[in-house]
Amino acid sequence: QLQFVESGGGLVQPGGSLRLSCVSSGFNLDYYTTGWFRQAPGKEREGIACISDSDGSTYYIDSVKGRFTISRDNANNTIQFLEMNDLKPEDTALYYCSARYRYPGEAISLSRVCARWDDMDRWGKGTPVTVSS
Repeated sequence: QLQFVESGGGLVQPGGSLRLSCVSSGFNLDYYTTGWFRQAPGKEREGIACISDSDGSTYYIDSVKGRFTISRDNANNTIQFLEMNDLKPEDTALYYCSARYRYPGEAISLSRVCARWDDMDRWGKGTPVTVSS
């Protein structure tokens, strides 16, 4: 059962920008650490950006740092965004929104959350991003 709906993907030229959105279905993002993951053809799924629900801190993998920005709509706690700038052909992938429940008192390492996609609890079906001239 899909629990996020992602949108905003598409075809863009190198150097271009896209803004991905995802909306949770049936739950809000309180007590969920959330992130964006991607999977390119023939490659493993990788976490690229994660954000804390408690203090808004963020984590990015090196390949997207400085180009991508993850954020959450705090007024409407069901929406997450990924702003992508200076897109490169190697960013071509299916992009997924995901979430992991944070238990009371649990200390979260965002880098660990992003590194372990199989620990995430909730997923969408993804939105495709193609960067090509």
